[in-house]
Amino acid sequence: MLSLLPEVSAAENASELVSFSSCIPTVKLYCRPLIRTFIWNEKTVNMSQPGYVATPPYSQSQPGMGGFSTGLGPPTSSPHYGHYGGPNSLYSAPQSGMLKSTVPFGSSAPVGSPPPGIHLYNQTNLQNGPGTPGHQQHRFQGPSPGSSVPPSYPPYSHQSQPPYANTASPSSTAQLANQLGTMQINSYGPGASPSSRMPSGPPASFQGPPLPPTQPQMAIPPGAQIPPTPANNLNGICTPPSLPPLAMQDGIPGSGPPNANLQQLPGQPPGPGYHPQHVNYGPQMAGSQLSYPGAFPGGPGQLAGPQQKKLDPDSIPSPIQVIENDKASRGGQTYATNIRGQVPPLVTTDCVVQDQGNASPRYIRCTTYCFPASSDMAKQARIPLAAIVTPFAIVPPNETPLYVVNHGETGPIRCNRCKAYMCPFMQFIEGGRKYQCGFCSCVNDVPPFFFQHLDHVGRRVDHYERPELSLGSYEFVATLDYCRNNKPPNPPAYIFMIDVSYSNIKSGLVKLICDELKTLLDKLPREEQEEASPIRVGFVTYNKVLHFFNVKSNLAQPQMMVVSDVGEVFVPLLDGFLVNFQESRSVISNLLDQIPEMFADTNESETVFAPVILAGMEALKAAECAGKLFIFHSSLPTAEAPGKLKNRDDKKLVNTDKEKTLFQPQVNFYETLARDCVANGCCVNLFLFPNQYVDIASMGLVTMYTGGTLYKYNNFQVHSDSPQFLSDLRKDIEKRTGFDAIMRVRTSTGFRATDFFGGIYMNNTTDVEMAAIDCNKAVTVEFKHDDKLNEDTGALIQCAVLYTTISGQRRLRIHNIGLNCSSQLADVYKSCETDALINFFAKSAFKAILTQPLKTVREILMNQTAHMLACYRKNCASPSAVSQLILPDAMKVLPVYMNCLLKSCVLVGRPEIPTDERAYHRQLIMSMDVANTQLFFYPQLLPIHNMDVKSDAFPTSVRCSEERLSEGGVFFLANGLNMFLWLGVSAPPEVIQGIFNVPSFAHISTEALIIVKQREQPEMLFRQFLVEDKSIYGGASYVDFLCCVHREICQLLN
Repeated sequence: MLSLLPEVSAAENASELVSFSSCIPTVKLYCRPLIRTFIWNEKTVNMSQPGYVATPPYSQSQPGMGGFSTGLGPPTSSPHYGHYGGPNSLYSAPQSGMLKSTVPFGSSAPVGSPPPGIHLYNQTNLQNGPGTPGHQQHRFQGPSPGSSVPPSYPPYSHQSQPPYANTASPSSTAQLANQLGTMQINSYGPGASPSSRMPSGPPASFQGPPLPPTQPQMAIPPGAQIPPTPANNLNGICTPPSLPPLAMQDGIPGSGPPNANLQQLPGQPPGPGYHPQHVNYGPQMAGSQLSYPGAFPGGPGQLAGPQQKKLDPDSIPSPIQVIENDKASRGGQTYATNIRGQVPPLVTTDCVVQDQGNASPRYIRCTTYCFPASSDMAKQARIPLAAIVTPFAIVPPNETPLYVVNHGETGPIRCNRCKAYMCPFMQFIEGGRKYQCGFCSCVNDVPPFFFQHLDHVGRRVDHYERPELSLGSYEFVATLDYCRNNKPPNPPAYIFMIDVSYSNIKSGLVKLICDELKTLLDKLPREEQEEASPIRVGFVTYNKVLHFFNVKSNLAQPQMMVVSDVGEVFVPLLDGFLVNFQESRSVISNLLDQIPEMFADTNESETVFAPVILAGMEALKAAECAGKLFIFHSSLPTAEAPGKLKNRDDKKLVNTDKEKTLFQPQVNFYETLARDCVANGCCVNLFLFPNQYVDIASMGLVTMYTGGTLYKYNNFQVHSDSPQFLSDLRKDIEKRTGFDAIMRVRTSTGFRATDFFGGIYMNNTTDVEMAAIDCNKAVTVEFKHDDKLNEDTGALIQCAVLYTTISGQRRLRIHNIGLNCSSQLADVYKSCETDALINFFAKSAFKAILTQPLKTVREILMNQTAHMLACYRKNCASPSAVSQLILPDAMKVLPVYMNCLLKSCVLVGRPEIPTDERAYHRQLIMSMDVANTQLFFYPQLLPIHNMDVKSDAFPTSVRCSEERLSEGGVFFLANGLNMFLWLGVSAPPEVIQGIFNVPSFAHISTEALIIVKQREQPEMLFRQFLVEDKSIYGGASYVDFLCCVHREICQLLN
């Protein structure tokens, strides 16, 4: 968020803060930045208004739809919901497959189709695949994608660059600031017209051995081969293979010596989320490069013989180029879901999704869209078979929202055998009197009220009038059979629980919260046709004891009741605790004014925590409703009470078999409490303001299991951090949520759901339970074969979510998707989606670290990457020299993403990284969808000094590497959690003046912002996010990791 500050410095005008908490899934930044971020004036970055091209409605108005409004439009009485917004098992290498097909649904999938595009890489002439049309910019909408290639900036660690030549005149700085003020950070940003297209096909200079016309490859002359290398020791450093001096132009060369600019400091900065001004960065970058302990390739290889020529990073696959290519070929278009097994556009591509029988990729994305036909194929490929389901993903304004179908007292129509809901996969027979289930093939009778004749092709004549027959996603109104105790649910309630211990009172946090709630409660979510929100509210304060408040509307003053027995918590009042805000406005306002004064003289520093959650749950249970707890807490709960915690932050456990205990809850009480909260529909949202270790692995457990959100503000300062906190609080309160939810995934015969990953609780092996679910939450589902799949019928998946709306209506949200099946491994590989694969690998690994050593988990990830690529080379690629690295087109950037995952703070065993930070990131990522994990693991780096102030387009992202930075540049980096503005020492004064309203680089204040000046200490924190480089904590660079993967592949093939 950038703007021109007339006559005021940036540090003085701290009135607005960029927030990334928007639940809109198109916003690529999953949560708000937890480090201090940009604070400017009202001209902030716009990240919430998707710019979509209008699209015609799904169908024209058609009469005769029982229980459904004409023309498939939403019935006025049934507003659409969600527009706004098992036991641990040992980790084992997953398996999987999927395909992009042009065969219409129901027809036979082609057998023996040609292998997908193959890419062979060596040092000299290596391309990222055939050129494809230009793309729209990812998140920030860049320039016409096909118009230029991302600029290459010389490494800033070398000699100083000449002064930057500004692309705009000094008088244009105001235009630059205004343009930055409209910047959007999202994956489906303002629709830009397709730009000029780059010629397709390989470059003219491309050289390589001839391949079959149906199998495009990137090849190099065989030349010299990589010499045999010792077996890779997965417990040590991954040493890239060395080459003879004369063989460096072929194959994968060894890496060069360590980069001196990425060496370990004696005092490392804490993990992401900690303010740099509170960090001891240590002396300037000196010391030796550290390496990963365990399986992951770490520091530089020890090269024998003469110095080896380093592989050119520009010659290996680039995630940025893949993103831009997909935008050019598919951006701005309408993506119809009528073809089974087709691979959708990437999450970073802006398109309009039209539901024509399969769920939108906004709701379901798969690791592969063509499953292998047999379990033996799946085991051979070792591609995980998984779907990432975001049931309540936001639908953009130019796409049709979900329709609500009401069958009255009869309820939804279901298969008598497998209980699947009526969907497009059901086949009507015998003149429409019966239907055959697409999931289990059972023949069922059609209820009389649902009967309709068939046309000449065997399709019901009302096919396009009924959403459940023609759409992939829709909702049913549930009957009392789907309600607790066969009673209609009550509207949910929100309970605000404020820690009033000494530190929170003295810091001003309690007053800040109370002042904000007085206005924020007017924005409680409501149904579209209602004027007021039906949500009731209640208030509790606590330190060592709990204080409940009676705010009944007929009271002149609020009444406080104290519960001092925190060992046996009970709710001291029912009538007057949960009230309608509009009716009790004056009493509530009076209470919020009094709370800061009431505890102004407190000296109590100890707090309880688990009894607070227990009290809120009991209050919701007594009121017979679901709801949310908003808990504002600051310290480790050390007071004598259930759930008491002690400081167990033992750095000596790092890199030992006991390291996994740091991610497990300290006491079993929190697991039991989480289970009870889910059973009673109590969702916990936790706002943490820690100044030291608070054991997030324990305190955040209930939040994760109940579908809540954890927010963390380290070393919170009211004057500088309150805008971010208040923005997060507003968005969380305002967004629509489904309460008391249960999700079940059904599949067609031949495979089944075997494991689930996310912020969920499972009481059995099939039902995914969530006290609440919103638009940010995703559940990753893994599948395995239990029989051979039919290539003609494909693989069908139905996800059903039973939930309660804000108004207290019980509904079923249904998402259906059909995938292809094939007996050809090539079909499986070319239908893979790397972004979904990384989401699965991250969640499965983060779940596995609870039960296995991190070293073992890293080994599994490394081995599985090599196995997938080795299987492709052995079974799908044309014969080639051993020195050539061959990657499937759909997976060519998988190594860089896998390297980023292995370098994440969760999997890096380094004592310098705060334990709480690792636990926080783990819980955060477990609930992320595909779009957010993609951005988190590969941040966006924008050269904003290259912006054309006369154009509405923004610059193309550059690769996350030190080599892309330039001394005369200004770069913006964001990963959904953190934001940085990196300033080169030679950044032109005109740009500095236009952005900060200060005359030079030296005058910029970094007190309230993450402003990173080149060659200053905070730069080490910034460089953690340059994920293609060697990590300061020992992770390998992208080049070295690719060499390591290649060596693993060669060993597997030999």
